[in-house]
Amino acid sequence: MTVKPLGDRVLVKLVEEHERTQGGIYIPDTAKDKPQTGEVTAVGDGEKVTVKVGDRVMFAKFAGTEVKIDGAEHLLLPMEDVLAVVEG
Repeated sequence: MTVKPLGDRVLVKLVEEHERTQGGIYIPDTAKDKPQTGEVTAVGDGEKVTVKVGDRVMFAKFAGTEVKIDGAEHLLLPMEDVLAVVEG
């Protein structure tokens, strides 16, 4: 399925990072907060959109609307909820 955000919105695929304690214990997904980083998979054609497809971004903790596309978790975010582009 192809989703094209409207206006100043971006579609972000959530990036799950496996966390492990110093003792080597993995923290289960149910014990963690939802991720606050993701990869931009689609952008709207609004004037305020400053990211491009493929950028890794940080966003506000309770931002956006959760959607499931082809079995993967995504967020539909207004551009003002995107806080930073993660480089490196």
